[in-house]
Amino acid sequence: MTTASPPRTPPAVLPGPNDVCWCGSGTKYKKCHRGADAVEARKKGPEVARKGIRPGLISPRRDVPLHIPRPDYAATGRPQRRATGSEIRSPDVIARMRRACKAAAEVLQEVSTHVRPGITTDELDAITHEAYIRRGGYPSTLNYHGFPKSLCTSVNEVICHGIPDNRALEDGDIVNLDITIFLDGVHGDCSATYFVGNVDAESQRLVQVTRECLDLGIAAVKPGRPISDIGRAIESHATKNGMSVVRAYCGHGIGETFHTSLQIPHYYEPECDTVMEPGMIFTVEPMINQGGWGHRTWDDGWTAVTADGTRSAQFEHTLLVTDTGADILTVA
Repeated sequence: MTTASPPRTPPAVLPGPNDVCWCGSGTKYKKCHRGADAVEARKKGPEVARKGIRPGLISPRRDVPLHIPRPDYAATGRPQRRATGSEIRSPDVIARMRRACKAAAEVLQEVSTHVRPGITTDELDAITHEAYIRRGGYPSTLNYHGFPKSLCTSVNEVICHGIPDNRALEDGDIVNLDITIFLDGVHGDCSATYFVGNVDAESQRLVQVTRECLDLGIAAVKPGRPISDIGRAIESHATKNGMSVVRAYCGHGIGETFHTSLQIPHYYEPECDTVMEPGMIFTVEPMINQGGWGHRTWDDGWTAVTADGTRSAQFEHTLLVTDTGADILTVA
């Protein structure tokens, strides 16, 4: 007579659809416990009544003290066109980028400590705005092509460019905070996705995989290699985990201009054959969806959400290409 094995419980981070199931059956997760785990997850908390994000009330634009240096679009909302030139940055620009990117990382670290159920994204914007000013910086997003706020707050199914408003964060949400500061005449850019209270296992896994996608994208930065290597590494990992890479938005060159003509797709695009060279500075900022990669844009012209309503996460760093790989500039 054999004794039945005690029932096993799912781990905090669930396996990918094509990974072996956590239960020990030897079967792929998607063919074994994935459905049952999803049912149990819906029973546990606020996600049982999960609603799509809706536009809230947007407060007036915040003022920036006159002594703070401004980018060229601060008053008009229209960045000046600049002649296309080399993406290789001078030692002076690199030194200034290090300061601006360090400041951006510090601001992100500071505002992230305020993420909690009940705080509004507009309150987070106010905290971020003041953090920029204390460092002598201008909020790069403020009036960039008319964007009304100092921070992008992208909640749940919002992929990017969410406008802070009076909606309070709820237990179970995830939120991306996208920070860019204009300091010493250059822009430093970074973002990360955070949990709000108790978050379901599938959302935790989405955020973990997205962070891994960023790390793999950074590891693919090598002088002499094409930009397409970055997207190849990211898309491979996302796909392996049953997720998709947003195609409508990408990383970008950055420096004295917020967005240069250099684009960094996060999916494999073989035609992106620009060779990485020491001295290049650009962002890698994969946006990963639980479902399909399609998106739609709200009537505000900014807020991009997943077409199928599934959640999306993002992480971002600004990188300097070196002789051996990548130097992450956005570290506090």
